[in-house]
Amino acid sequence: MCIAAFLWQTHPLYPFFLLLNRDEYHTRPTEPLAWWNGDEILGGKDGLAGGTWLACARDGKIAFLTNVRELTSLPQSKTRGDLPLRFLKSKKNPVEFGEELVKEADHYNGFNLILADICSKTMVYVTNRLKNDQKYVTIVLPGIHVLSNASLDTPWPKAQRLGDNLKELLNTYNDGELPPKEIVEKLMTNTIKDDYSLLPGLYPREKEYHLSSIFVDVVSPLGRYGTRSTSALAVKSNEEVSFYEKSFDSENEEWNERTVTFHINRGEKSNNSKVTQVQPSPHLQ
Repeated sequence: MCIAAFLWQTHPLYPFFLLLNRDEYHTRPTEPLAWWNGDEILGGKDGLAGGTWLACARDGKIAFLTNVRELTSLPQSKTRGDLPLRFLKSKKNPVEFGEELVKEADHYNGFNLILADICSKTMVYVTNRLKNDQKYVTIVLPGIHVLSNASLDTPWPKAQRLGDNLKELLNTYNDGELPPKEIVEKLMTNTIKDDYSLLPGLYPREKEYHLSSIFVDVVSPLGRYGTRSTSALAVKSNEEVSFYEKSFDSENEEWNERTVTFHINRGEKSNNSKVTQVQPSPHLQ
């Protein structure tokens, strides 16, 4: 389970700005933010299945996903975490990749996938769990959007809370710089939970209650589960990319921070990134 809020082509300084919490069992192996695949793809890595929940490429392509909350799952499904990587490695634009993915969408458990190309100003939302007259591939319009474990912009209380808080906070910065770390601390560490009457009603009440906060931390029968990392991915109008990640090291019980910056490469390959690491913190939030 994850939750993300993002600006798309609606801010004078940032054509794209993303906040994302990744929720997972603390025992699941995870590698923190780093360059991989020949130093061309930047993101965290699922150490078990080898995929990712959020990554970007030097050419200005970005992909991230959340799971769809559902009662049943495919016993031998393909790994959803491969989808962002496949897009970033491909030569296809977001629409082309999304339409190609539709052909095999039934091989995966429920997913919500956002694919973006900063250079062409194109973003699509892809899902394999349709509702009403929804399409598999939808162009994402400029604006502020929230994605949780239902369709894009579904008004679940936690999604509304994050979207409203983001809009309110943006007003305090006017049209100026958006400090990623500060925004993460103000918005993505929120532990307020929903009233039982507002829960979606797909899972048992107690389970949904503990998942109803933006920042999740719960001890379940299968072990400790919750927000393992928070990311802020910002792209400025000058095509400078800043990727900040605050990740929890469950082995050492500490939070680590890392920021990687680079400029989008429209042509030749280059290594123009800068990495900033911060000393670990023992605090959970």
